[in-house]
Amino acid sequence: MSDHDDDAPAQDQRGDDPKPPEPPQQKADKDTPEGDRPAEPNPFEQAGRNPLGASGGTGGAGTARAARDTFRRGGGDRGYEIHGDGQVFEDNTFITQFWVDGAPPTAVRGTVPQETLERLADVYCETTGYQRMKVLLRTNGLLVLCGEPGSGRTATALALLSELTGDKVTRLDPSTAVHAIDPQALKSGYGHLLELPPDDGKRLPAEPRRGETRDTPRRAPGRLTELHLDRFSELLREQGAYGVVLVESGDLADRLLQGRYGMYCPPPPPAEVLHRHLRVLLRGEPDGALDAARALASRDDVTRALGLDELRPREAARLAGHLARRQKGELSDERLLEDCAAFVRAQARAWFAGADRPGTLPEALPALSAAAFRIAVAVFNGSAYSITAEAAELLAWELAVTLDPEQPVGRRLFGTHAENRPVVARSVLEDGELDLGAARVPVRTIRFQGDALATAVLQEVWHGHHNVRGPLSRWLRGLCDDPRPEVWVRASIAAGVLCSWDWIYGFGELVRPMAVVDNPVARMAAATALAEAARDPRIRPAVAAVLKDWAKSDDDALLDTAVLAHGYALPAGSVRASVDALGSVVRADDGEDPNVLATASFSVLRLLASPEPEAVTARLRQWLKDGRRPVVDLVLLTAIGTLTMRTTHLWGLTEVPALEPHGSRPLLVALLATRPDLAPDLAELVHRALATPRSGETARDGLAGLLRRAAKDAETLRLVCGLLPLLVTGPRDRDRLRGLVAKLVRDRDKPLDKTAARRMWDAVSEGTER
Repeated sequence: MSDHDDDAPAQDQRGDDPKPPEPPQQKADKDTPEGDRPAEPNPFEQAGRNPLGASGGTGGAGTARAARDTFRRGGGDRGYEIHGDGQVFEDNTFITQFWVDGAPPTAVRGTVPQETLERLADVYCETTGYQRMKVLLRTNGLLVLCGEPGSGRTATALALLSELTGDKVTRLDPSTAVHAIDPQALKSGYGHLLELPPDDGKRLPAEPRRGETRDTPRRAPGRLTELHLDRFSELLREQGAYGVVLVESGDLADRLLQGRYGMYCPPPPPAEVLHRHLRVLLRGEPDGALDAARALASRDDVTRALGLDELRPREAARLAGHLARRQKGELSDERLLEDCAAFVRAQARAWFAGADRPGTLPEALPALSAAAFRIAVAVFNGSAYSITAEAAELLAWELAVTLDPEQPVGRRLFGTHAENRPVVARSVLEDGELDLGAARVPVRTIRFQGDALATAVLQEVWHGHHNVRGPLSRWLRGLCDDPRPEVWVRASIAAGVLCSWDWIYGFGELVRPMAVVDNPVARMAAATALAEAARDPRIRPAVAAVLKDWAKSDDDALLDTAVLAHGYALPAGSVRASVDALGSVVRADDGEDPNVLATASFSVLRLLASPEPEAVTARLRQWLKDGRRPVVDLVLLTAIGTLTMRTTHLWGLTEVPALEPHGSRPLLVALLATRPDLAPDLAELVHRALATPRSGETARDGLAGLLRRAAKDAETLRLVCGLLPLLVTGPRDRDRLRGLVAKLVRDRDKPLDKTAARRMWDAVSEGTER
């Protein structure tokens, strides 16, 4: 390696006089004591460093990939309001047990028709624990079934009551409070079904005391307890009757499950539910229609359209109706897929319709907390439960203070147990790993039971409930200020998705407020959100225009955000255009701000880790020939970064599957392994960094670190030994490389493995010059 500075031609272009006249300030500096002179910024002090510095890191590629996968697909455009709770009926048109809009119907009380119970006998699929439920109901006269709407609770309740009473079943008004049930409303020898609506089941209205009227200020309401259920059970036994109370999963269900009346009602196998409904719906059809319908339900495009891991009985019954209509020729394939895609949208609409009723705290707080938890799972789908739960609490606070700004809001310390809470969001807890970049750690994760639910939830909230946008935006901005990549990466990508759905609102409320703050993490999050929004071709021109303005801005924060955003390639439309945009920023800065150069270098490294690294290396080589110092320094910094920066920290928003096995290795090694055709170009860049005096020392330190890594990893050692000959252009280069190897071997604290050192030594033997 030679000692000459390859930028000499560029310096000659700035003036032919080898000794130009000194500016007045320089003359004055000669009279200034050496220690008092301000040190000239050295951009190579930041070579290979993360621009977020001590504020946080970019995390691992696994975190970013999981965040992207969350919003990769969405539901259909059509929306349904699905009513009912069981597998009792064709197309779910039986009694409305669970309403999602407005007030409950007034006339909901009455005997269940005989034909309905007969149809139930044809399609009901016995759930796990059914026989134990029957014994408990026969013994106590009362049973409390807990579960989610659509899980088959109603069907199971009707089946139990029908079996014990000989098909004599009546329904009680859902607005009836358990402690206020009139004995006259109970029929002797009948089964009585009562479903507690989600809001009404949380607390019971307090009755006025003696001397009070309905206009007297209300006392704090009480909770439904075993005492109230004991009274109801006694009334039923006196009448020789039976009763089943349906309670939605939540705090109330958790408490009642600990008592003598409560049992969890697990959903029966959806495939069996589907089969039983199809068998009824396709009676009289030609032979083979049932098998064809079941095969259609398993077809890839149908399961993708549904976007759910497992259907609930209510959904299986509805799907059976669609499949039967398709077999009868009443539906086209396209319409079938549209109807299937509406399932997740219906679930999201049911979750959030009227979630803040009755509109005052603390009555609405349980429902707001459930809504916040569902939104948090949508943003952190597949991430750590602890992070998701904490984010949900923060969002619940934002929603609560928006609903009632003057009401103090706290947190329940011992609310719904972590094992039961995921049911509220149709999600599950699993054991997984979290990619931290430098390591993977075990973690308890939470995910939706369906890959389309996350998008459906955000679409419903963003498009369907405008007043939620304010607290949702504040919440996401707060998360993007968190230095943990596991938090800000997820939040920023979600913010980008929302911006793509409504650019005007999203940019003003989400992106720009983050881009102007004096926090590198928030600016990185803003850049990520912009790049994610630019994934939509309709939004990309608007993002490109913003970045063009910011690149010329006098505001350092906006300039920094623009440089970071170009590292994703999406805003400019291509990798080549992004590299050119970064070069323009660096030339315009002319080396005045080393932070601009360091951030631009980091973005170029991200582009090198993109699907088109050859476009980047070609432009870097051109800049070396160009000779202008700012862009040459950018090349040198980038070359040093390839030696030191782990590939996993350089994730983008486009997939590069080939790099995944090399995430823990430096980018240079990953590229040598996946793109061996680029080895000569990469070697030229590294050689230039080693040979240039102002970057040589930093580059040698970076190469030394790479050699130490190679000594511990056989694959890295093989690739590095293949690179070393390409760094040799003459005897001096060979001697210096061998000198570096010898120095590492003689290191008294961390001596290099001699076997690996011998292979490196031999790799630069005589005759290996380029």
